Amino acid sequence: MLKDAGMKRRDFLTGVAIGVTALTAARSVAEAAVLRNEKRRSFKGLAEPAFRPLPLGSISPQGWLERQMRIQADGLSGHLDEFWPDVGQSQWFGGKAEGWERAPYWLDGFIPLAWGLNDAALKAKAKRYVDHIISAQRPDGWYAPFPADASARTYDLWAILLANKVLAQYHEATGEDRVFKAVERNLKATLAALDRTPLFGWGQFRWFEGLIPVYYVYELTGEPWLLDLGRKLCEQGFDYMAFYEGPEIASPTPRRGLWTWEKHVVNTAMALKAYALSWRLTRSERERAFPARMLEILDQYHGQVTGMFSGDECLSGRNPLQGTELCAVVEAIFSLGQLLSVTGDPAFGDRLERVTFNALPATFSPDMWAHQYVQQVNQAQATINPEFMWSTNGAESNLYGLEPNYGCCTANLHQGWPKFVSHLWMRAPDDGIALMAYAPSTARFTARDVPVRVSLQTDYPFRETLTVAVQAEQRVRFPVYFRVPAWAEGASLQVAGGSKRKLKSGTFHRLDRVWDGTTEVTLHFPMKGRATRRYNQALAIERGPLVYSLKIGEQWTRVNADKPHRELPHGDFEVRPTTPWNYGLLIDERQISRSVTFEESPIGEKPFSPEGAGMLARAKGRRLPQWKLAHGWAAEVQPTPQSSREPLEDLTLIPYGCTNIRITEFPRLKE
Repeated sequence: MLKDAGMKRRDFLTGVAIGVTALTAARSVAEAAVLRNEKRRSFKGLAEPAFRPLPLGSISPQGWLERQMRIQADGLSGHLDEFWPDVGQSQWFGGKAEGWERAPYWLDGFIPLAWGLNDAALKAKAKRYVDHIISAQRPDGWYAPFPADASARTYDLWAILLANKVLAQYHEATGEDRVFKAVERNLKATLAALDRTPLFGWGQFRWFEGLIPVYYVYELTGEPWLLDLGRKLCEQGFDYMAFYEGPEIASPTPRRGLWTWEKHVVNTAMALKAYALSWRLTRSERERAFPARMLEILDQYHGQVTGMFSGDECLSGRNPLQGTELCAVVEAIFSLGQLLSVTGDPAFGDRLERVTFNALPATFSPDMWAHQYVQQVNQAQATINPEFMWSTNGAESNLYGLEPNYGCCTANLHQGWPKFVSHLWMRAPDDGIALMAYAPSTARFTARDVPVRVSLQTDYPFRETLTVAVQAEQRVRFPVYFRVPAWAEGASLQVAGGSKRKLKSGTFHRLDRVWDGTTEVTLHFPMKGRATRRYNQALAIERGPLVYSLKIGEQWTRVNADKPHRELPHGDFEVRPTTPWNYGLLIDERQISRSVTFEESPIGEKPFSPEGAGMLARAKGRRLPQWKLAHGWAAEVQPTPQSSREPLEDLTLIPYGCTNIRITEFPRLKE
């Protein structure tokens, strides 16, 4: 085993060296554009973020993460435009179908997927669609779906804000000047439009998304009118800070209750980054501090063990039966990456990993050909359920399918993994590089004009050890920052086989040295199991960034075969349990190692599947016959310890993200 590990490490370092040697010789036009974009300027009009994301295409997934990205490309994300009219026949692309948010939503995830995988076919597809948008732009600066008579009637600008964010992202990856000029022209049209008709509707509640392309263009031009546009967006947008200071945020939306803009879960997930972005313009320390406070409030009243908050579709309390919409999950991932960049607070990195490794994969089928509209933390089955008790969603919200309940998530599901990849590494002060979140990956950048490649080899979050190789083409000094998770007590770092250095949890560790050739840095983040109390005093099992759920046997049944576009593999499916789910856990909460053991398992080709789970937990429990289905769901967990005369059984728990149906918050047993 030691010999195999040594060979694996040598192969890893050899691959790094070969990759760096080839980097200079084989740069494409797109890669040259990436390097140009690294030179974005800092003007006095905007405060500098703590860390800057690397240009799109600079980071490549490796290992299990590359497999996961390829699964996504081979599933709905890579093929949606081929059969779903709302994208393939969108008005954005010259068709007659939906012409508002759905096509830009899809591109918002498809573009970073294509450049993250460096997939020529996916890039060509993205270019074809972007070229159509640019070619159809009108002389007045508006894109084709924008109504020609919009000046005479109101038009919600949300889709325009989204489209400009998408096109700025594409320009960052390619450097295509015509795309940049198209965004610039449209931003000028938007500035004039806001004087005529202030933001309303979705645009008013998602105003901060417009700051992203505004800042992007400003940092390449320094044009002062762009800051005027940024200020108008801030002034006309909904005031989330004032809302979160009031009493209404504390109460769940009633089941089958009133839909509201300000408590809409996707608006909420997007708004996590709102005031970090506006701080760059206003420099208000109150605004910069607000995102952490916002998350604290959400955790208190609506928090879920996955790091998300409930919302089906509106914020609905801490009950593990109230779902969380997929759109909110992928938007939270992007928001947390932005927060990590702007504020440099490592706690946002902890949260980013928690949401990405748990909530994101759990709401997809393992092959990513089907998704849920909402997932439940305690999800004993996923069926068409006329008895549903959502706040506003419908009977099919729990299905795994093409567009269960509503098609917005079908359009928007694609950005989760790609946006996570694009925020793994960031530029740091003093020409440095920072590891912001952990997953197997490679990044390239320049330090003092010297090309550098950094690679992370790891099976984290299923393992505790991470190996970083820093490869510099010439001798050069720069710092590397390593985020140390708050839960990683006893973390350590070792440079080139030297002595181990202790790391302080919940901080960034700065390693400043001269790098020459290939240097290997080993990180160790000890993962200790822990039991936490949740809603109604239920128990949840956690270890490192992962949450663990009962492994339940599954029966998948196809439904809705008569509906349009439900051909396999993109069909709709119900999932029912084939093994018992109603257990209470026998846990020593103070010393969990006495009652729960963790075992490594090979990571499968589908890393987030019941069969591919890379870590298992073993525990003991008893069935609770009195705990049954209610309203088509697992009934609520009772707050008091439960009695059972059933025999003690050995139970297997797997990472939450590897499950399709699950129990995650368990009743306590009296014993």
